[in-house]
Amino acid sequence: MLMVDETNNTALCDSLVAIDDRFAAVLATFGPAPLSTRPQGFATLVQLILEQQVSVSSGRATVERLETYAGGLQPELLLNIDDETARGLGISRQKAGYIRGLAADVLEERLNVDALATLSDEEVCEHLTRVKGIGTWTARTYLLVALSRADAWPHGDVALHAAMQAVLRLEVRPTSDEATEIAKFWKPIRAV
Repeated sequence: MLMVDETNNTALCDSLVAIDDRFAAVLATFGPAPLSTRPQGFATLVQLILEQQVSVSSGRATVERLETYAGGLQPELLLNIDDETARGLGISRQKAGYIRGLAADVLEERLNVDALATLSDEEVCEHLTRVKGIGTWTARTYLLVALSRADAWPHGDVALHAAMQAVLRLEVRPTSDEATEIAKFWKPIRAV
């Protein structure tokens, strides 16, 4: 499993330019890609659930309200947050249910978040998508931001599609399937 970190980020960016020279101008202008890292574990999964289909700032604000209210983002603290309390924090009934379900899965040892780092990308996705409310985008984003996997590709990420349109100078923003098709040429370092 190839990972991206401070020791290889620049070399991997250079490798991406060698694969697709359309990234040369980006690298020359902005330097190596900034590393997007979060801690591995339950709290990051909760954050990703709350960030699904909302703006980054909205997701962060909701996470902060929940963390302040509960005193942290541990499964035992979030297991019993009721829908009314969640709604007051800006969390939909559906997402509150997903968080409670994730907390139960962790506490009842149906999901071992610590073991995810030892699994292949596909195994991580398989384990995570068994949890209600965690789909492919969330699982692949977890691979990217928490496990720093070099080939993580969050299929369906609209911001990624917009960036691809700008960097690759495409006339229209690619669909999820089109973006994935374009990105297959960047394997095994699509996350870069």
